[in-house]
Amino acid sequence: MGPCRRYHGSALRRADRAAERRARAGVKFPFRRQRPVPGLPLPAPGEPTSAMVVVAHPDDAEFMCGGTVARWCAEGWDVWYVLATSGDKGTRDLEVDGQYLAAVREREQREAGKALGLREVIFLGHPDGFLVNSHELRGQVVRLLRRYRPNVVITWDPFASRLNHTDHRIIGQATLDAAFPASRDHLYYPRDYAEDGMEPHRVADLLLAASASPDYHVDVTAHLGTKLDALMKHESQIGQRTREDILKRWSGKTAHESFRRIHLGSLPGGRSPGDEEQGRTK
Repeated sequence: MGPCRRYHGSALRRADRAAERRARAGVKFPFRRQRPVPGLPLPAPGEPTSAMVVVAHPDDAEFMCGGTVARWCAEGWDVWYVLATSGDKGTRDLEVDGQYLAAVREREQREAGKALGLREVIFLGHPDGFLVNSHELRGQVVRLLRRYRPNVVITWDPFASRLNHTDHRIIGQATLDAAFPASRDHLYYPRDYAEDGMEPHRVADLLLAASASPDYHVDVTAHLGTKLDALMKHESQIGQRTREDILKRWSGKTAHESFRRIHLGSLPGGRSPGDEEQGRTK
């Protein structure tokens, strides 16, 4: 038996013993199934509240969570967007050049971010349609998590059962891998600390969009106008659709954006940003 196999076996035995100790102590694994919760409570005075939305293309975030982001920004949250690509393949117009399209879509995304009240929009520069869950991509996300230290991260659900763009699946999986355990554990990407002094960071909650099994719902009725303002900035993608065309989707009912929640840890003071507050209805 070679050294790699011996190490693998000892690691498994240590993991088994740790699992037995957790079971005896009543500690549950962090990826346990979460009870449904209606939405994030309003920030308490002085409480650190921040979020990072990690997606593949310009306009992804506005469609999947624009109302949630608008609500958070209105409530005083700091929110950052991270886009793996600039959407340089997102057209059927045979006369449009990819480099030109990328510049247009970056501008549209920044304008949408201003409409929502974002802190910053960050582009990672990967080619549209060819995203890979690579060491480089995960490292970029880890570095941003450690730099900006968001409490909540939203991304695409990589396990969604319906047909989905490959870049959505890839960025979802890469973000999950970056948030847990890479961003949290100092031996992943150690140069972040050794050279730049970035401490490891533990994300409190992951919210997965377009999930087949959502259990977390945010009421965005009061913020639909801002969501639509941001969506309409993406002129290259909206086409001939009007604001009224898009609004019909929510006509006559309460508007919610739904996610699958994975709870990873607590905020300072022990409270999760996803915990319900007694007597509060969302």
